[in-house]
Amino acid sequence: MNVDKRVVRKFEKKTWSEVKSKNSWQVFRIMAEFVEGFDVLTEIGPAVTVFGSARTKANDPYYQIAYELGGFLAREGLSVITGGGPGIMEATNKGAKELGGSSAGVGIELPFEASNNAFIDSDKNITFRYFFVRKLMFLKYSQAFVAFPGGLGTLDELFESLTLSQTGKTPKFPILLVGRDYWSGLVDWLKMRVLEDGNIYEDDLELFRVVDSAEEVMDSIKGFFARYRKEMVPNF
Repeated sequence: MNVDKRVVRKFEKKTWSEVKSKNSWQVFRIMAEFVEGFDVLTEIGPAVTVFGSARTKANDPYYQIAYELGGFLAREGLSVITGGGPGIMEATNKGAKELGGSSAGVGIELPFEASNNAFIDSDKNITFRYFFVRKLMFLKYSQAFVAFPGGLGTLDELFESLTLSQTGKTPKFPILLVGRDYWSGLVDWLKMRVLEDGNIYEDDLELFRVVDSAEEVMDSIKGFFARYRKEMVPNF
């Protein structure tokens, strides 16, 4: 798979009437994706979403941590939800699957990505066209969010989670960033620039925690629910 491949798409000029007509029909496709996602994930039970790069190789230390985390979650009776792709997502799905846990993959149609990985339960393997529908599925059914090192997609998902937690659109939930070496620059920037400029409050920096191991992830999740929330229910 060549993830650096650039796909050139040609766009034809359309009149506003053509655009409006297409938009109207597009609503039905969006609705269909919501219905499919709800049908597939509504029975999944308490789950943890794991983000991370599709480019992480099997010999990378973070791949091993993600694999261990999948197994730990399975032992605790927690389902795993990932973006369904290779790399960190594959590692987490694999770890959960091998210990008999529930392993879901919520993929996205991209021109340079392969199909979903082979460690997803057949009845929990779905692919969306629209990123915003996919993100809602992560956020609705997950009780915690774990971000491994990744690129723009991982950052998008991370900050979506932080924003919803900050604004109270969802109940507070654990948000864990795995890899102090990887995330330290971002955390320092948030503290030294974003906070100093008054664009966030100091309390906002407590919305997430940076850890280095699967054990720390599990301890954080267990500690959070023991202290703040006695039940694991859908977020909205």
